[in-house]
Amino acid sequence: MKKEEVIEKVAILLKEIPTSMEIVKDDSKKDQRFHYLATHMVEKAIEKDALIISENQKGIAILFKTSKKDENFWQELPTQIGLLKNVTGFKNAMKILKSQSYIKNQRPKEGEYLYCWFWGILADARGADTQTGKEMKDEFYRRAEKFKLPLYAETRMRQNAIVYQRFGFELFHKWNHPSGDTMYFLRYIPKSLKEQSS
Repeated sequence: MKKEEVIEKVAILLKEIPTSMEIVKDDSKKDQRFHYLATHMVEKAIEKDALIISENQKGIAILFKTSKKDENFWQELPTQIGLLKNVTGFKNAMKILKSQSYIKNQRPKEGEYLYCWFWGILADARGADTQTGKEMKDEFYRRAEKFKLPLYAETRMRQNAIVYQRFGFELFHKWNHPSGDTMYFLRYIPKSLKEQSS
């Protein structure tokens, strides 16, 4: 699949996610803003070898191998300014930063981990029992086992939190998000790590 096609599909999926709908400035350029955000995400995923695409090309995920020390504000600054200008607008920025700070604090303070930054399946291939969902879940677990790292994710969509748990993630924290939604924090510990600690 060409990069532009992946970006188009990510832009479609972003329009259904509460967090991205909230951060993208609601004006006449809304579609362009979603496209800019999708482009930023896909390019970052390619650069970090974090892009996962299902066989039928209807499921897309971004799964980073990261750690607390990877967060470098100055390195990210040019990107952040671009996002401010082209996606969020300056008004939204403080609210977003506050939420992001709380969300990041729920992740490990030490050591590496896998982080599911994005996971979406196009409408016609959805459902916990579809091949696309299972295939992507298996790839997440394969990477967690390969790197022997825990896998973290969060969502404000209750249905998604249920699907994650059905797939073997544990719900370890809930947060009353400033929007009024509940945010669900989930993690998956690979078998090899559980065996090490027992």
